[in-house]
Amino acid sequence: MKLKIGDLAPLFKMEDSDGQLIDSSDLKGSKVILYFYPKDDTPGCTAQACNLNENLSYLQANGFVVIGVSADSNKAHEKFKLKYNLKFSLLSDPNHDLLNAYGVWVEKSMYGKSYMGIARTTFIIDEKGYIFNIIEKVDTKNHTTQIH
Repeated sequence: MKLKIGDLAPLFKMEDSDGQLIDSSDLKGSKVILYFYPKDDTPGCTAQACNLNENLSYLQANGFVVIGVSADSNKAHEKFKLKYNLKFSLLSDPNHDLLNAYGVWVEKSMYGKSYMGIARTTFIIDEKGYIFNIIEKVDTKNHTTQIH
């Protein structure tokens, strides 16, 4: 089932790469930027993470919490966060539970070969836990400008 604007955002409870438990029910009252990305330390994913990180103070001042999700391990997330001094939570979803709940674990194609992967997508979740916006055509270098 594909999520749409106005849907209740699927709940989750996961440890981030710093060992902190992130429970989406605790985030009610905050706006959440939940972004799904293919892989740590690749050009597009790095540009996106760094753009959000560079604008984190602005986003937080506007009531946003930023959380990134990929299928990478927490160890890979730790290295990625350290290398680029990322100041927000990264969640590891190797079993694709959250990726499937949000409908971003999809069949992709490259050079004529099909494979399963993450569709780069950002969900903006309002203070009550509903999906306010979905960004599927992410401008990795200027992602913050797409967030309202």
